Amino acid sequence: MTLTPASLITATDILAAQDADLAGVIARFGYPPLWPREAGFPTLLKLILEQQVSLASAQAAYDRLLAVVGELTPESLLALDDETLRGVGFSRQKARYGRLLAEAVQSGSLDMDSLPGLDDESVRVELQKITGIGPWTAEVYLLMVLLRPDVWPRGDIALATAAQQVKGLTARPSQSELHELAEQWRPWRAVAARILWHHYLSLSR
Repeated sequence: MTLTPASLITATDILAAQDADLAGVIARFGYPPLWPREAGFPTLLKLILEQQVSLASAQAAYDRLLAVVGELTPESLLALDDETLRGVGFSRQKARYGRLLAEAVQSGSLDMDSLPGLDDESVRVELQKITGIGPWTAEVYLLMVLLRPDVWPRGDIALATAAQQVKGLTARPSQSELHELAEQWRPWRAVAARILWHHYLSLSR
């Protein structure tokens, strides 16, 4: 199944009934957004830009890239040289990752159109064949693009920070501790992630 605006509300209510701390987030900030993203190469490239930097920084680089290429396709990205990519905000490493992704999509070795028909684990396997796409990127694609209900983006610092605040923990949980904590939210871990992000972003405004 995939999440919809209606099922997101239903699942949020289920989690709030089970977890008083998550219920407190809903009471304070309301229901979390679905935050859907369009399927395809541009979104996956943007997720690479978002790795280990702020969303604002990644968005700025992405906007500068769009200003240069107009329509973002594998071909338009591959037409840019290193100097141009660095000028819009790509690190040397992310420029390489972006090119490897573009080449995989262009050649068909990564078939983006097939991903919605695959189960969660198969999507992870296909995406992580590409150098530069690790577990976090694959999980966020599953969560925000394919709208799968029970995925958890391992390695997300904002989720760890939000979990510490929402759960009243003395320290920010490690990723293994956070993964274990998230087990209680099955089969709606992707909804719990949205609630925690909603908390984090609401406090950051």
